[in-house]
Amino acid sequence: MDDFVLARIVHVLGVVLWIGGVAFVTLVLLPGMKHLQPASDRVAMFERLENGFAWQARLTTVLTGASGFYMLYVLDAWERFSDPGFWWLHAMSAIWLIFTVMLFVLEPLVLHKWFARRARSQPDSTLALIQRLHWVLLTASLVTVAGAVAGVHGG
Repeated sequence: MDDFVLARIVHVLGVVLWIGGVAFVTLVLLPGMKHLQPASDRVAMFERLENGFAWQARLTTVLTGASGFYMLYVLDAWERFSDPGFWWLHAMSAIWLIFTVMLFVLEPLVLHKWFARRARSQPDSTLALIQRLHWVLLTASLVTVAGAVAGVHGG
C-alpha cells in the first residue's frame, strides 16, 4: 500500500468518525436530552457527554486535515481551487477550517465559558440554540460529503 492510499484511508475514516459524531450529537443526543428534568440536568449531561466526544473530534479533524492536505500536495492539485467544478474542495476546506477553529480556539477560549454562563440563566434556550447550530453544521457537512463523493467519482 502506498502513502497516497493510506492518506485516503485515514481521510475517509476521519470524516466518518468526525461527521458521524456530529450526526450523533445532532440527531440523537440533543433531542434525547429534552426528556431530562430539570433543565439544569440537561445542561450538565450535555457538557459531560460533549467533553467526552471533544478529544475524538479534535483528533479526527487533525487527521482529516493533514491527510487531505497531503493528498493535495502529492497530486499537486492546488490549481483545483481555481476551478468552480471543484466547489466541493472549497467546501471541504471551509468545513474543516470552521470545525478546527471551533474545536481548538473558540470552544476552549470562549464558547465553554459563554455556554456555562448562559445556561445558568436560560438552559432551555441555550440548548435549543446549540441544537440549531449543530443542524447547520451537520447539513453543511453532509452537503460537502455528498459533493466530494460525487466530485471524486466524476459527478
